[in-house]
Amino acid sequence: MQKIIAVVNVVAWSGFWAFGYLALTSDMTDQSSMVVAALLAFAGAAVGIVAYFWLVRHAEQSGYAKKSNQVPREHHRIGEA
Repeated sequence: MQKIIAVVNVVAWSGFWAFGYLALTSDMTDQSSMVVAALLAFAGAAVGIVAYFWLVRHAEQSGYAKKSNQVPREHHRIGEA
C-alpha cells in the first residue's frame, strides 16, 4: 500500500508543478485556462501533502524512520497542579 501512496505522491507533486507552471505562464487574456490550471495545481498540492504525511506517519510506525521528537499527548496536563 505504501508503494501506491508513494506513486500517488510523486504524480500529485508532478501535477502541482506542471499545472502551476501552466497557470503562471498562461496568457492573461485566456483566464479560464489559467483558473483551471490553478485549480489542478492546488489539487495536486493538496493530494501531495496528504500522501506525504501518510508516508511519514507510516514510516514512523513501521520503524523505518525514527519517531519525531514530540511530547506524547498523555504528558500534556494543562490546568492540573
